[in-house]
Amino acid sequence: MRFADKAAEVDLADLVTARVPSLPKPPAALFEKAEEAEQTGSEHDRLAHDLPAFNAVELVAPPSGLRSGTSLRVAAWNAERLKHAGASAALVASTGADILLLTETDNGMARSGNRHTTADLAAALGMGYVFGVEFVELGLGDDRERLWHRGETNRVGFHGNALLSRLPIADAALIRLDDGAVWWLDALKGQRRLGWRMAIAARVETAAGPLLAVVVHLESKSDPADRASQVARLITAIEAFAEGMPVVIGGDFNTKALPPGTLGPDLDPAAHEPLFALMAAAGFDWREANTADASQRQLPDGKPAPPFHRLDWLFTRGLDPLDPATVPATDAKGDAISDHDLIVANVTTR
Repeated sequence: MRFADKAAEVDLADLVTARVPSLPKPPAALFEKAEEAEQTGSEHDRLAHDLPAFNAVELVAPPSGLRSGTSLRVAAWNAERLKHAGASAALVASTGADILLLTETDNGMARSGNRHTTADLAAALGMGYVFGVEFVELGLGDDRERLWHRGETNRVGFHGNALLSRLPIADAALIRLDDGAVWWLDALKGQRRLGWRMAIAARVETAAGPLLAVVVHLESKSDPADRASQVARLITAIEAFAEGMPVVIGGDFNTKALPPGTLGPDLDPAAHEPLFALMAAAGFDWREANTADASQRQLPDGKPAPPFHRLDWLFTRGLDPLDPATVPATDAKGDAISDHDLIVANVTTR
């Protein structure tokens, strides 16, 4: 059954199942209206809800077909805008990933060369992709980006998440994880955005049968209770789509309440971040799919400052994870290309 049919059957809210080969750019009038609009939740929703880019996902099929075997390599990476095209492609290629769960990727932002960074990376790696818009950026970005790119113009203004795959992508959906407007209401303090935190779920066809792969980005301006609330929404949608399929979830969970540094073997993460208890109750495991290392990395400009936390995670259900690794997100010279390291593991169907 298609995701759209399941969504109607269970009456899931905040779910987007339309698929298009290319998302239309926002009309120029949107940015003019946003300049004049009040910073209220109702005004955010008036501007954002009917925007075509928020109501579809962009799906481009991979050039190759099924691969033999029951083991896959799955990676998750917050690519921090995916600004470094060549170095990013080399990093992902070095992991041998079959599926990449990618957060913080741009389309038409001056800060990343006004490129469609997901499409460029997928083409360089010979992969297909699903891209969804998390935010329409109403300016050039954060305080550093506004300074670095002063006088430049965004050609599109999309910032989102993506799922890249060497294997066929049979279906896809976008799942909104909060009520939106967080960055709109807080715009006077910095970055101006329309949108919602979200996940992308896709059914990937493997030689052993279908697999549900999910990329997640939880809100950074949040606390443990809010992150747990977002995960609860995520689980509701996944249960509607999974239909007995094995599931792998990965991304930036912003688990800032965990102790910094390397996590001890006796740590109960649920004592700090309730989302782990929700995932465990839904049958998801993380202990075998992750290392204990912090996943934050300092960029050449000195941000973020230590101490560093593990913010990025892989969760699996109905799969056997093996050989997890936390891979430094650096270029050939050793310079950081993201403020998050890449995480990766093998997953084998049972």
